[in-house]
Amino acid sequence: MGLLTFSINLTLDGCIDHQQGIADDETHAFCTRLMDQSGAMLWGRITYEMFESYWPAVARGDTEATPAMREWAVKLEAKRKYVVSLTRKDFPWTNSHYLSGDLSTNVRMLKDATPDGVLLGSAKLATELDRLDLIDEYQILVHPRIAGHGPTLYAGGLPRTRRLEWISAKPLRSGAVAMHYRRSGD
Repeated sequence: MGLLTFSINLTLDGCIDHQQGIADDETHAFCTRLMDQSGAMLWGRITYEMFESYWPAVARGDTEATPAMREWAVKLEAKRKYVVSLTRKDFPWTNSHYLSGDLSTNVRMLKDATPDGVLLGSAKLATELDRLDLIDEYQILVHPRIAGHGPTLYAGGLPRTRRLEWISAKPLRSGAVAMHYRRSGD
């Protein structure tokens, strides 16, 4: 069974607005490595639609992008992408699949079927999957910014505190820090 790894960018004050982070080549290379290590991506509808509206054009070369951004986009295009949604069932972007039915059962089946692991990149979905005790690891990229606004990570709360085991921390040239944690024995 593969691991479910939640990966997200956030500011020091917990803001997860994607426009608040540092989007340089080193950050894109870091995200590409994370994606390379996983067998599939898992998103909620909002994250899917945000990515779908931009990255396919970058992969096709229709939008100007740095080499690191283009590498990310091309690899993302080829990666299996699973989407959870209550309002949409059609996901036409290349290699996209709708995950319908019971969330817990389907995510467990996805983990079982993906030995290289699944990379989760949606905050609202992560909250639900954490409530179901399904997230195994956390790869958090903390940016040296204070946004002063939301949305924030786990704004809706969790039923209990999660104890995590530190795996690694790597500073990037921008001042962002890539932190890797694994769930401990709670």
